[in-house]
Amino acid sequence: MVTMTSREFNQHTNAAKLAAARGPVVVSDRGRPGHVLLTYEAYLKLTGGTRSLAQAFAALPDAGDIEVEFPRSSELPRAAVLE
Repeated sequence: MVTMTSREFNQHTNAAKLAAARGPVVVSDRGRPGHVLLTYEAYLKLTGGTRSLAQAFAALPDAGDIEVEFPRSSELPRAAVLE
């Protein structure tokens, strides 16, 4: 697997595409992996063909209902200060 910075990717897009033909290319942003470049064929193989993202999520094992609570703020709204 090849890793390149986002700057290298921007300056050498063709080299990134050539490297993606051999395998995934990880593009880092500020030292952290941010994106992965794949060939379209590798993408289709990974996603199982023409499945949509919603279909891919639907195929995951059911985790049941997920409950989320968002705490309400007890602070009163304040007027915006525009300077």
